Amino acid sequence: MQNSKAVQKVSEIMSRDVHVTNPDKTIEEAARQMVEGNFGMLPVESQGRLIGTISDRDIAIRAVAEGRDPDTEVGEIMSKGIVTAMEDDSVTDAAKLMSDKKIRRLPILNANKHLVGIVALGDIAVVNADVAAAAAALSGISKPA
Repeated sequence: MQNSKAVQKVSEIMSRDVHVTNPDKTIEEAARQMVEGNFGMLPVESQGRLIGTISDRDIAIRAVAEGRDPDTEVGEIMSKGIVTAMEDDSVTDAAKLMSDKKIRRLPILNANKHLVGIVALGDIAVVNADVAAAAAALSGISKPA
């Protein structure tokens, strides 16, 4: 449980137990990993570098709706225009970025550009000091494009 002090950096609120997949895995394997871990997005890494993400929505919209086979590779349907933040970025800046880019989950990188965590909109929402940041992010994410 977070204490009442103001949280300044995303490293203080991010989930560090990040599961990843690679572009050669099948979407069925990715979906199974999401079910087992109870999360809706997986970062996609190749040779230790983040190259994209795949979400439950990507699988539904880009694969199932198009009639693709469960053996379709993650790399064929993953989101490639990945938006990230750095672990020392402020929570307010991360919330603004999520709002501007209309994303609910934000991969967090360290100074070496390695994935070290994920910040979800819910992570921001539970930080009492940043209720305004969470509200602004949700408002921006929820507006139609």
